[in-house]
Amino acid sequence: MLLPLIIFAYLLGSIPSGYIVGTLAGVDVRNAGSGNIGATNVARILGKGLGVLTLLADAAKGYVPVFIALRMGLNPTAVALVAIAAFLGHLYPVFLRFQGGKGVATAFGALLGIAPVATLILVGVFAAVVICSRRISLGSIAAALAAPIALWTISAPAAFIAMSTILGAMVIVRHRDNIRRLLAGTEPRFDPANFR
Repeated sequence: MLLPLIIFAYLLGSIPSGYIVGTLAGVDVRNAGSGNIGATNVARILGKGLGVLTLLADAAKGYVPVFIALRMGLNPTAVALVAIAAFLGHLYPVFLRFQGGKGVATAFGALLGIAPVATLILVGVFAAVVICSRRISLGSIAAALAAPIALWTISAPAAFIAMSTILGAMVIVRHRDNIRRLLAGTEPRFDPANFR
């Protein structure tokens, strides 16, 4: 039963929420703004409402398969594999020729299903860094770095800590261009005025 769930998780993760939202609004988000299909770019191009819709849809792609796995009573290692499959679906979606987003929202959804308390800690880390730095990318990177620590502090199973390490590392890798701009001092600051 695990393999079909992993396949389902990957396919669900592959659904390009931001691309679909943009297409319905008449815009290919891959050719506008940062070119990313994530919620931040959608919000910049199409407004906060559609950005939030994309965020919720991307988070659901991580949460739903994990919720199903937990309800099925699967062990932590199996649940972690399901979460990773959904995350990889978002990063490498079969429906968009394996060109996906950065995975922050999908990782958030998966972690929310597995460890709500730890996830709230990560939301706090993200918010604090964004407020202080005015850079969403830096907040995402900080949360990715903090994920294994947050799960360790609540004594989560080793499989979940390992999973969060993998997801966190891949989120950071997907932010490599942002990291270059941060180091060069050219990363754009978060300005609510830029969101319609």
